[in-house]
Amino acid sequence: MNKVFQSNDFKNRIVYQIYPASFMDSNNDGWGDIRGIISKLDYLKDLGIGIIWLSPIYESPMDDMGYDISDYKKINHRFGTMEDFDDLIKEANKRDIRIVMDLVINHTSTEHEWFKKAIEPEKNKYRDYYIIEKGKGKNNKKVPNNWSSAFSGTCRKEIPSLKGMYYMHLFCDTQADLNYKNENVINEIEEIIKFWLDKGVYGFRCDVINQIYKTTLKNDYSKLLFNKGQKYYCNQKGMFDVLKKIRNDVLNHYDTFLVGETSFLTPDIAREFLKTNTLDMFFEFDHIWCDKSKFIPILKTKFKAKKLAKPILNWQNQVDWIANYLENHDQLRSVSRYGDDKKYINESAKMLATFLLSLRGTPFIYQGEEIGIKNFEQFSSKESDDISAKMVFKTAKSILHLKDETIDKMINETLNRDHARSPMQWNANINGGFNQGSKTWLKVNPSYQQINVENQINDPNSILNFYKKLIKFRNDSEILKFGETETVKISNSIVSFKRIYNDKTYLIILNFSKKSKKYNKKCDANLLISNYDTFENGNLYPPYFGGIFEVK
Repeated sequence: MNKVFQSNDFKNRIVYQIYPASFMDSNNDGWGDIRGIISKLDYLKDLGIGIIWLSPIYESPMDDMGYDISDYKKINHRFGTMEDFDDLIKEANKRDIRIVMDLVINHTSTEHEWFKKAIEPEKNKYRDYYIIEKGKGKNNKKVPNNWSSAFSGTCRKEIPSLKGMYYMHLFCDTQADLNYKNENVINEIEEIIKFWLDKGVYGFRCDVINQIYKTTLKNDYSKLLFNKGQKYYCNQKGMFDVLKKIRNDVLNHYDTFLVGETSFLTPDIAREFLKTNTLDMFFEFDHIWCDKSKFIPILKTKFKAKKLAKPILNWQNQVDWIANYLENHDQLRSVSRYGDDKKYINESAKMLATFLLSLRGTPFIYQGEEIGIKNFEQFSSKESDDISAKMVFKTAKSILHLKDETIDKMINETLNRDHARSPMQWNANINGGFNQGSKTWLKVNPSYQQINVENQINDPNSILNFYKKLIKFRNDSEILKFGETETVKISNSIVSFKRIYNDKTYLIILNFSKKSKKYNKKCDANLLISNYDTFENGNLYPPYFGGIFEVK
């Protein structure tokens, strides 16, 4: 335990995110499971994946699909057993695939033993594990502050067993925020991290990690409509102190890495993460507003490629390393958001793959992205299992006074996370081959009959095989992995940028339009890879073209 590790192996690998409930159901109970994941490891190896990120598989009441953890050291029975997990590590290692866990430490479930003890009438040490405060005003019936929950509404809930006392929940009310001013909490978290690292886990994706430390609990009088209180809990100095301690006490003694979910991030804070080695990389969220309003998130706006590409390419030049993604379990499907999921689904899915895999940083591919899974054609919030969508629906109805159908349509178009959480589409059999036909925890996207792995695996022109080709190209390319990024052109049709390394230059050209587009002059470069089988190297680029050129 004395050796300090820093192998940076994550810089040479591609990450594939698995949403365990929806990946593969091995026992036909309607829920994906660890054995199902094991059965698909060869598929992932063949795809070119080097790291798997698992969304939470810990014990949980599943109010927020596992992001409400009731025991950090147990496996949720829906997903299997600890023995299954040990086998997953073993089988993944055989294929040189490393496993990353989801580390959710801003909050625990209110079903966690810590919280149950914290709200006992007789005060004990666990009371200070959480942010519990007295109410204000007559009979303490006014909440301690005016902060809002990210899922809408207030972030405070009264504790029935402690009259006039409220606990904080930045997310849903079954997710109680931990108190990182208490060193006992930090020690507990260090033990959890060490537990999983000793089992062979490679690293962690850290859920809302830049929100774990609350500097003060006073009212926020900013003009924010949502996330009120953000200036007191986001990117605080105390957060860096906590992460430094965890790094020094535990992480430095393992070959591991942390990637942070870090909304409301500035370049200065991001550089501080990397400089202090508190995070090895992070997800930015600037580009997700390219098709919806920042002020009213359920309001869809027209997609503009410039608003997608500009922040992504800007971040390329702000930091040395970053986690790149176009979709995940919290975002709608990228081919439906940024491409054309009807006439040009193949071309646009491949173009987006070219964009993602041409960026400097570690690429994150979300399950099904590699075959172009799209959003549901129609999906009602009433059918949804997404607690965020349900809470926003309730709040929007009370504030906006619109018809249910109108609010439902708005939420479905902008933030219903179940678009990305439906069962994986393996073949055209019942339930898309996710299982053998039992009822699934969330309904299967009807597109599985056309869009599935089996249909694409033997088609040389499929989205899946283009991903394989492109991943191999990237894995073999020092330029794409480590080269500097230079933006050339950003418009709402053509986006182009260069990657430069050791006197070699690649030019990436992307057409985000349904029409052929001219791009200045003829490109004086050799085409290395593109999503079109036949392409004459001129100045006219076909709909949703994506190509990598070597500049002469």
